[in-house]
Amino acid sequence: MESVSVWPRLEPFLLAVLQAAPPSKLSMHYLRKMACYVRTREGCFPHLGWHMWRHIACGKLQLPEELAWLYFETFNLLVQRSAEEKLEWAEALSQRQTPRDLDRQRSKLSLDTLQFLLFLYLQQLNRVSLRTSLIGEEWPSPRSHSPSTSSEREAKSSTQNKNWDDQAHLTFVQTHLVEMLELLAEPGEPSGSDQTVRDSQISGDALQALSLLLEGSVNHGGYVHAFHRLMSRSPLQSQAGYSKLSRSYSLKRLHSWLCQMLTLNPFGMFNCLRSGKKLAWTLQVEGAMKRAKIAGNTHMAPVGSRVLVMSQVYKQTLAKDSEKLVGTNVKLHRCSESYIYLLSPLRSVTLDKCRDSTVVLGPVETSVHVQSCENIRLVCVAGRLVVGSSTCCTIHVLTPTRPLLLPGNTNLTLGPFHTHYPSLEDHMASVGLAVVPNLWDQPLMFAPDSPASDPGCYCILPPDLLCPMVVPFVMEGDTCEVPGGLPISYQQALGARQQRVHNWQKMVKDAHFNKEQRRQLQAVVEQKFHEWLVETGQRQELDSLLPPTLTPSNLTQRSNIIDSNHVAEHSQHYTAKAPTPTVC
Repeated sequence: MESVSVWPRLEPFLLAVLQAAPPSKLSMHYLRKMACYVRTREGCFPHLGWHMWRHIACGKLQLPEELAWLYFETFNLLVQRSAEEKLEWAEALSQRQTPRDLDRQRSKLSLDTLQFLLFLYLQQLNRVSLRTSLIGEEWPSPRSHSPSTSSEREAKSSTQNKNWDDQAHLTFVQTHLVEMLELLAEPGEPSGSDQTVRDSQISGDALQALSLLLEGSVNHGGYVHAFHRLMSRSPLQSQAGYSKLSRSYSLKRLHSWLCQMLTLNPFGMFNCLRSGKKLAWTLQVEGAMKRAKIAGNTHMAPVGSRVLVMSQVYKQTLAKDSEKLVGTNVKLHRCSESYIYLLSPLRSVTLDKCRDSTVVLGPVETSVHVQSCENIRLVCVAGRLVVGSSTCCTIHVLTPTRPLLLPGNTNLTLGPFHTHYPSLEDHMASVGLAVVPNLWDQPLMFAPDSPASDPGCYCILPPDLLCPMVVPFVMEGDTCEVPGGLPISYQQALGARQQRVHNWQKMVKDAHFNKEQRRQLQAVVEQKFHEWLVETGQRQELDSLLPPTLTPSNLTQRSNIIDSNHVAEHSQHYTAKAPTPTVC
């Protein structure tokens, strides 16, 4: 008899579930009604288009259209598409100038209906309470909004997310498997109680939807199967209640069998930290505690399950461009006073409880989540940016979707993407990210079932405060400028600053100083510059770019060779930011 293991996939919880409590209209009561509705309306099943989802979300569930599109778009980011398809879609969007043209382009999207129902149900992962009323109206009305909660309560609940918690994923599936199977079942009379499993049928085609959520292996083998492919084995079909006559599964027997087979994800964060490969990427500098923990499972995990966890990196400059990073889900946890450069195409990135650090990322195919962070400078190209419960963070982003601001944020600054490295454009093409459309300055405030969040929680970076960032490492590639360029107002501000520098240089030249006066002027400028570096804390970054003396003990620990000739180029970035010195 074959030994089978089935576990919840990481990516649906990590990439698809918003890190905040969902609107009450996505409770099981209304999702049941939606499951029946889509099966009886033309154009809703087995694929659901944007227009029909908007009709259901806005007309039936009373959701705002921007929230309806947010869910539709988020699920679409999760769908595996080729880089070429994504680039073609980006090009088509960039050519749509009017709202009508944009809506017409969106109408070309369609999603698997049953998987989309499961996706909507998964949003309850971060709900404070999963208990919902069994008695409700046919569809919610505008008068049925639940009482508003305080912003403090929303912020607290949003920080208690479970998106990386493998045990929470398993518990969620075990606890709510019955309801998820009911959403996939053929229409019938609903059960009298949520605690009772009604005997209905799930077709073989409907079972494919569970591959969004589950995967598994046979006989503890190394090969991972999508759930519907795993269930193509005849012995497993009979155990799970498959009837060849009806070509469907008994919901009761399938539920019972799955409950016995479910186990913890062997490729999740827990197993990564326990048995993953420990990576010596950091250099332990004087004064920094040896507490950094970096581990990954890329040596054994299949595509879609690759995880890299970096925890408690403290007072380090860490730079990495490696094949081991490509397509990896990265979590930076409690990193502080560090400079982190991950310059490879990534699947997703989460910054959790980090502070006083600079993070520069290669193109992120799906989403970058910033949660409970303080005083972070983040520079990235990403499919989506999500920020929650963070304060005093500056984020420079290039993204085709509106940045999503969850409850609990204060003093955020959004700026345009303002750097480059030689292989950046090649990396962007590999994950299907283009330079247009770029919606970095059009954030969306996420506040379901409550008044809109305070729009004062963020500001757009003033053009005269932008200083282009230099990535100070030697790499191969052809990218030599910011992809897509800077917005015109920022270009003009940079031009004005360069003109001021030119005027200063001309003034010094026209002063006709003798050799001693030039020496004194140089000494004053250098003194003022170094004082500014110390006051702003930028001295640490410049010092950390200098390669330490190579010895046999630390040579093996080096993760990247830094060309010291580029330190001077990097320092020009700060020189431009420093106030023009005054000669007394």
